Amino acid sequence: MSTQVTVVGIGADGWTGLTASARELVEGAEVVLGGPRHLAMLPDAPEQTREPWPSPLLEGLPALLDRFDGSRVVALASGDPLVSGIATTLVELIGEASVTVVPALSSVALARARMRWSAESTEVVTLVGRDPHLVARSLAPGLRLMILSSDGSTPGEVAALLTAVGYGASPMTVLADLGSDHEARIDGVAAVWGDHAAPDLNVVAVELVSSGARPLGFVAGLPDDAFDHDGQITKRDMRASALARLAPMPGQLLWDIGAGAGSVAVEWMRAHSTCRAIAVEAREDRAARIAANAATLGVPAIRVVTGRAPEALDGLEAPHAIFIGGGATEPGVIDACWAALRPGGRLVVHGVTLETEAVLAVSYSAQGGELTRLRVEHASPIGSFTGWTPSRAVTQWAVTKDES
Repeated sequence: MSTQVTVVGIGADGWTGLTASARELVEGAEVVLGGPRHLAMLPDAPEQTREPWPSPLLEGLPALLDRFDGSRVVALASGDPLVSGIATTLVELIGEASVTVVPALSSVALARARMRWSAESTEVVTLVGRDPHLVARSLAPGLRLMILSSDGSTPGEVAALLTAVGYGASPMTVLADLGSDHEARIDGVAAVWGDHAAPDLNVVAVELVSSGARPLGFVAGLPDDAFDHDGQITKRDMRASALARLAPMPGQLLWDIGAGAGSVAVEWMRAHSTCRAIAVEAREDRAARIAANAATLGVPAIRVVTGRAPEALDGLEAPHAIFIGGGATEPGVIDACWAALRPGGRLVVHGVTLETEAVLAVSYSAQGGELTRLRVEHASPIGSFTGWTPSRAVTQWAVTKDES
């Protein structure tokens, strides 16, 4: 595909708000692509072809671009086209060299200006076409959020979510149709937001105030009871040790095999907004629990595969890291994981039985790495005194695959 596309950002003030150079780009195009709202902002040009985006977008976009291969194509986008905009999709589809971006002021910049909030003090969360539970990953007292709404229902969904998890006292401001003649502002508090109607084009500004919310940190090792589980969970201290060796990195993919409650996959994805995870769990009830935990803790995009390894691993995208919390003695599991792991990838396996320990000892002899036995003791009452209660020891094998 050799199509060249210039993406022009356009604000809520429409054609009159464009710079002279941006207008020239649009007027000189043979083809203009955009949403119906954007196309309606343009003055008539009978000689110009104007096409709305296909639906569904990702499936129809390649064919649309092929139709206009060789033409001068301009695509219209809201504000900054690289902030939850079409330019990002086009770059991924046809490459950086084929896309030129001419941004306007983003809705985020306009919203920060209205609130007088600095970029440094604000975290941006986009819910455009995404699950509102993503907000839960960013909850911390005193943090300011700029939330890009999917539509007019988003503010109410965000308010309900904040209230449910103990942030109902948080002030919320909805900034709608920013930059237009009919710009609007609605102020309120999450707990009493109710069914406030909001225009579809809006940004939600939230200053998080805890009203009994349980603090959940951003470092690995969430309390075990932060997860719904039936006892099948990698415990807090063991989980922190495993994640330290799995080393979550932006954009990388984890396989969590024998995932149980999904605690390792959830904490991997909480490490960075672009981290991805696939949780593999044989039992359907536990698989459902993983999805629920992921939503509650702000990472609803976890992919849950119900099945037993190694068969359930067939066809999955090659991972950058793998955690095996259960099923390591199943024939072929470790071998399949090692074969699938990308060069430079990290594999961590936990075992609590003699049989699993024997398998890990063999793997350690063959591949090297780090073999560790972990034991945690917790203080608990002994009559009128206090003593140490040991938990079951965990044998941990951690190894990094050669880059070659």
